[in-house]
Amino acid sequence: MEKEHKEHAGAHKEIKSEAKSTHAPAHKEAKECCQMTGSTNSSDGHAGKSCDSFHTTITVLVCLLVLVSFINLYGTFSMRGKFLALLAPSGAGADDGTGSLGQDVPSGPEPKVEASADDDPVKGDKNAPVTIVEFSDFECPFCGRWFQQTFPAIDEKYIKTGKVKLVYRDFPLNFHQQAQKAAEASECADEQGKFWPMHDKLFNEGVQGGVEGFKKYAKDLGLDTGKFNKCLDSGEMAGEIRKDLADGGRYGVSGTPGFFINGVKVVGAQPFQVFEQVIEAELKK
Repeated sequence: MEKEHKEHAGAHKEIKSEAKSTHAPAHKEAKECCQMTGSTNSSDGHAGKSCDSFHTTITVLVCLLVLVSFINLYGTFSMRGKFLALLAPSGAGADDGTGSLGQDVPSGPEPKVEASADDDPVKGDKNAPVTIVEFSDFECPFCGRWFQQTFPAIDEKYIKTGKVKLVYRDFPLNFHQQAQKAAEASECADEQGKFWPMHDKLFNEGVQGGVEGFKKYAKDLGLDTGKFNKCLDSGEMAGEIRKDLADGGRYGVSGTPGFFINGVKVVGAQPFQVFEQVIEAELKK
């Protein structure tokens, strides 16, 4: 009898130990998941505290019920619109039935932007009827993707046929460590008439080599490396980059790549079909 009791106690202890060991990893995994989604919950308490969890759930439900009741009892159409406007993304209409709120949403296309080509490099016939002004960053992966996937079709169908010209303007983002100097390198190459070969090399081979890598690219392209290196090291093209950044900001560019097709704004690395639609519409005018 005593032996059976000991065996039963041992089994009970083993089950408790097993339950504890299988529960702990699950709790840890849940915490890691919360951290990856930006959770600020730092509690180290056991997940099995069902009482606290139950009270928290009840409190949340009560708060929600009170909030809903308040809206239903006192919410006029105006108050409802203002409340929903707080929840809606900036610039989005929260309610079609709220007069003034609905009027804040533009009903038509964005107005054209007279984006200047300045004195920046041009690819294609300078007298082409359609001008694409591009604001780009050599370290931006989306800019690289657009250059490799979308640009070839535009080049083949429109630039080489004299219908479109492309103007490249620099918009290096400050969190890209090599973008500023890469932009300067392209401008230094432009001083020797080699902007587009340097442009292509920067996008195709990358910018991670930094200044020394850009100097190697210049040598590979047959540039006068003495002049190029002096230009790059002195930072003399930084002013040109700042002007492009300032102009882009005035035109509403907030990320890269950004385009203006005869003033029509196109945001991001869009597929060829998006550019084709805008270009064809401009060619018909």
